[in-house]
Amino acid sequence: PGIVVTVKDGTVGKSVHIPVVITETGINETVYNDFLVGDDCDVLIVAGCGIHNSGEEKSAHDGVHYLKIGKGSKVKYVEKHYAEGTGGGKSMKPKMKVELGEGSTLDIETVQLGGVSDSERDTVIDVSEGASLVITERIMTSGVETVDSRTTVNLNGKDSSARINSRSVARDDSVQIFYPAINGNAECFGHVQCDSIIMDRAKVRSIPEICANDVDAKLIHEAAIGKIAGDQILKLQTLGLTAEEAEERILAGLLK
Repeated sequence: PGIVVTVKDGTVGKSVHIPVVITETGINETVYNDFLVGDDCDVLIVAGCGIHNSGEEKSAHDGVHYLKIGKGSKVKYVEKHYAEGTGGGKSMKPKMKVELGEGSTLDIETVQLGGVSDSERDTVIDVSEGASLVITERIMTSGVETVDSRTTVNLNGKDSSARINSRSVARDDSVQIFYPAINGNAECFGHVQCDSIIMDRAKVRSIPEICANDVDAKLIHEAAIGKIAGDQILKLQTLGLTAEEAEERILAGLLK
């Protein structure tokens, strides 16, 4: 089951919204959504997923998305995950395959700021000649929540580019794993940056990978994991904030 959305050539200023809300315990579903965007388009796609589970059983939503973008198009894709409830597990495992056409641009924003007990994200993107990709990932986990996020970008065309920016906060006993990879298969530019704040007894594993398969591929990766610096909290306390308020303000700034 799923939806096929076709965006005609030259469509500008339109948006597509694919919301999912699960409010019962014991629901486990997989949906397949295809987005076929024509040439010279400028559109917004929003996929919001929410689970409210107050029962004893686990509820899960797995979305499998295929996105094909034509030549010269501009697409922003926003995916936000949220869960709440005192019941069983709340699981989300999205998968996405993207084909980015010549001269097109894709801006992906993914947000998960609480409540999802376990999440596995698997994204594969092929970027054609002159196309550009920007991925911004923001994640916060607490309790015993787990996140496994894997992104593979293939820069296949001349003058293609990709930027991956992952920001996260891990609290309590939560576990986060990030595996962003860029393969430079032509004259291209790629940059991966992962920044994480670790707190309490949490664990964070960040594994950025860059692979140059062409002599003209220019690839960079950066990764940083650390706790909140004491001087940052002290500075905000001098401005009238309590230690707890200062901490929350710092975390909000990272995930903004």
